Order: sequence, then structure tokens, then C-alpha cells
Amino acid sequence: MDKEIDKNKLPKHIAIIMDGNGRWAKKQGLLRVAGHEKGTIAVRETVETCAKLGIKNLSLYAFSTENWNRPKLEVKTLMKLLVSSLKKELNTLNKNNIKLNAIGNLERLPKKVKAELEEVIQATQNNSHMTLTLALSYGAREELVSAIKNITQKVKENTITLEDISENTIDNYLYTHNMPDVDLLIRTSGEQRISNFMLWQIAYAELYFTPILWPDFRKENLFEAIIDYQNRERRFGKTSEQLN
Repeated sequence: MDKEIDKNKLPKHIAIIMDGNGRWAKKQGLLRVAGHEKGTIAVRETVETCAKLGIKNLSLYAFSTENWNRPKLEVKTLMKLLVSSLKKELNTLNKNNIKLNAIGNLERLPKKVKAELEEVIQATQNNSHMTLTLALSYGAREELVSAIKNITQKVKENTITLEDISENTIDNYLYTHNMPDVDLLIRTSGEQRISNFMLWQIAYAELYFTPILWPDFRKENLFEAIIDYQNRERRFGKTSEQLN
């Protein structure tokens, strides 16, 4: 199926809302944590497939600001899983020349998780084939509030004027200031919501919803999403006639 993909029309930035771990576990009669563990296989396959295809930016919604409200045991287990996964995947990231990045309110992460994350980011900082961004303790509304506060402070300090503020100004104060906007947003599990993920960055993204639960998501499902994306006409407010 990958032969059907036009390598000249690849999305520059794919973002994925990895949904359905809990429901997958429930279907199997297992605890929710088993779904999160199984989901790491889907992460590895998706990351490696994107790198092989030549996708330059892949962002994964790993843990939202709202996820802190989940049962304490589940949050604790998720954090442990994150640390162990980062340790395991360091060699894979380096082997595939992938740079790790993280966005969100990272100060809220447990010290051990933050330290491990920083270590892997540091160890992969010179990799250049693809950037893998983990959205951790991330919420788009919180990101926008933070950007507005920082811009307001600059105005108060007379560093910038109100007239200077443009879309580019806002871009520069977001967590994603060094990344292109999202071209393709994928959400698994059949839910059709954005869930407070990259609200600014997906302004013109193509949205792709699949009923596949995240632990079952494989490279064939990714190929389907990319082929669907490539078959769409991206007009950015223009008409079809203008594009042609």
C-alpha cells in the first residue's frame, strides 16, 4: 500500500490523537493500563514508518492537561510507562536519526519523568531526519493563554507595540514555534473531537478519523490516512478554479 503514496505530496507535519487504549483493554477484559502498554507498540511502528516514508514532523498527543484528573493509579502507571519507554526507545531514535522534542506544561511532570525526558532530548538533539514531538501535560488553551501573557508582557515592557502583533507573533510564542503547522491530524478510536490539541496549529489541517483503537493501529492504517490526505484538495480558502 505504501507504493500508492506519492512521496512528492507527503504532509510536512502529521499529528496524532492516540485514543482508545482504555476501550481496547476493556474489550480484552484487562485493566486500562494493559491498553496503554499495548499502545507503545503502535507508537513504535508509527514512528518508524513515518521516518521511513520521509515525514519530517510527527507529533503524538501522549498526555493532556485534563488527563491529570484521571485516577491516581492510572496517572502513576502512565508516567512509569513513559520513563521505561523513553529508555527503551533511545537506541531506536538514534538508529533512525530521529530528534525527540516535547511540548506542554512540562514543569508539572514528576521529577524522574522530566529528567528522563530531558536526557533523551539531549541525546537525540543532533538527529536530523525527523522530529518526534511528544505533547505531555499539554493543552492548547493553556498554550494560548501562556502565549498571550508573554506577548502582553512584551507590550508592557515596550519591546513590541500592539501594531506589531500578527499571526507570526503568536506563532513565535507557542510551544510549537519551531515547527510547521499541522497538515494531517489523525484521531483513532472513532471519536470525532479535537480534545484541546493544537487548536491554533490545525487551522488548515486535514482531519482523519478512524474507528481503529490505538493499540491496533498499524502502518497499513497510517498509509490509508496519508493516501486519503493526498486525495483531498487543499484550498486554503481559495476556489478549485483558482488552484487549477
